Amino acid sequence: MSKTESLRILGIDPGSRATGYGVITKKANKLYYVTCGVIRLGNKYAFNDRLKVIFDGLCEVIETHKPTVAGVEDVFVAANPRTALKLGHARGAAVLAALQNGLKVYDYTPRMVKQSVVGYGNAEKEQVQQMVRVLLQLSKPPSADAADALAVAMCHASQTIIDGEVV
Repeated sequence: MSKTESLRILGIDPGSRATGYGVITKKANKLYYVTCGVIRLGNKYAFNDRLKVIFDGLCEVIETHKPTVAGVEDVFVAANPRTALKLGHARGAAVLAALQNGLKVYDYTPRMVKQSVVGYGNAEKEQVQQMVRVLLQLSKPPSADAADALAVAMCHASQTIIDGEVV
């Protein structure tokens, strides 16, 4: 990326009840906040319907904000296998939305995201929220899910990509 080029990055924090998204622009070595939010699902929808809401919601974000690449948080190992499966389904809907809209998708572990943004792989959610607020110069910290998504985007912005692969 040259000094005049910019990269618009969509970060996604998938969840079966709340999926966070965040969009930033990287120009040279500076990061600029574009938008963030949460697709809230709760118990309002049957599980399969939630997947469509995630897909449709992220397609709308992509259409509106025109990111050029997406970073998605990997599934963490949940104590409950059923929970991990549901999270995997939600993640699949998010990845498919990005791919369907022509974005290259990069995967990041929660530890890698925290290490990149906070400097500590076991950071607490509040620490991630505060560092996102500080680094993006926001007046207040975003919600936990939106902050996690912005952190994923910021993690991607800090990576070295060669031939489409993180090195």
